[in-house]
Amino acid sequence: MRALLRLGDKYVQRSSWRDFAVVKFCLFAMGLIAGMSVPEKRKKAVRAAAATVFVVTYFPLMAKLFKVGTE
Repeated sequence: MRALLRLGDKYVQRSSWRDFAVVKFCLFAMGLIAGMSVPEKRKKAVRAAAATVFVVTYFPLMAKLFKVGTE
């Protein structure tokens, strides 16, 4: 596990914002594909879980962005 974390750290150090934008588009596409395969009766639960993950991750990211922007 530590080897994977070190690899992730190296990747981040050698990446630009463009690389992360590509990763985001890739993850978005994967999410769309996964969302289209969810049965109709389970879509409400999946939507709720996705909204929760969004809120839990988005607000800390934006708080950090504003903190960096004001330094």
